[in-house]
Amino acid sequence: MLGRRHYRIKTLQALYAYFLGGEARIEIAEKNLLQSLDKVYELYFLQLSFLLEIIHFYRFRMEESKTKFYPTPEEVNPSYKLSENRVVMQLQHNLDLADQIVNYRISWTEEQEMVRKIYQKLKASKDLADYLASGVSSYREDQDFLEKLFRKFVAKSGDLQSWFEERNIFWEDDFEVAAVFVLKTIKLMSESFGERDKLTALFSKDMEDDADEDRKFILELFRKTIMNSDESDKLIDARTKNWELDRIALTDILLIKMALTEFTGFSQIPVKVTMNEYIEISKQFSSQKSKLFINGILDKLVTDLTEAKKIKKTGRGLMT
Repeated sequence: MLGRRHYRIKTLQALYAYFLGGEARIEIAEKNLLQSLDKVYELYFLQLSFLLEIIHFYRFRMEESKTKFYPTPEEVNPSYKLSENRVVMQLQHNLDLADQIVNYRISWTEEQEMVRKIYQKLKASKDLADYLASGVSSYREDQDFLEKLFRKFVAKSGDLQSWFEERNIFWEDDFEVAAVFVLKTIKLMSESFGERDKLTALFSKDMEDDADEDRKFILELFRKTIMNSDESDKLIDARTKNWELDRIALTDILLIKMALTEFTGFSQIPVKVTMNEYIEISKQFSSQKSKLFINGILDKLVTDLTEAKKIKKTGRGLMT
């Protein structure tokens, strides 16, 4: 489900907690790291189930409108197009999703006011009106509309984001990541998707990725960065003569240490990939000056490590 950059970010967060809190047992810190990744998985299923909850609420209100004393002709004979959306029905009958909802004890019973607010925005939207009046009935149209519904009314819901942030401080950073994979799930579904098919996996299942390899990468990066910390301090100190290490932001130091660990301890990851990844992560977690500082230090450290023959990459082009 997740990509290598997000694994690096979660590892950075775990390392920050480890060094700041002075956790003595690395095994406990590793367990916390894996639990934080599982929380992203939980967030993914929460968002997906919330999308279905909105459709359920829509269907309930549609049937309720028929019982009014003076229903309108549209309320007596409503369009069932959204409630019978093919992708929605596939998700509603999917056993994997049902199991995960039970596993994470997901229920929106106490949050019906938030569901109602989003329902009202959806019901009043031109997007829904156009969808119901399109005169088209196809799997692709159902898929495209559900994507649009999630993107506009769930992923951009300030109320929903606040609700998640109150429950887990890291979900502020993870919300967008989980939303991307909900959209990816909808986009990759097909008419042949059945009730016994799996929706996703916490660790990547793409053709070039392997779940066990991703888990190994996370734990190895975490542990090696800690084990090599003192040696990394010496390398960094040699290139920051005008700086005292305790005056450099801990986040910046950790990003450099993680990059050093990849340079010397991960033979299959190209130097350029490592450089680019940590520069991009620094844009999110550090200042503009920090980004330039990290970039400059990493450039110098690559030169030092190459001259010392401490960077050993296997495969063509991995040194660039």
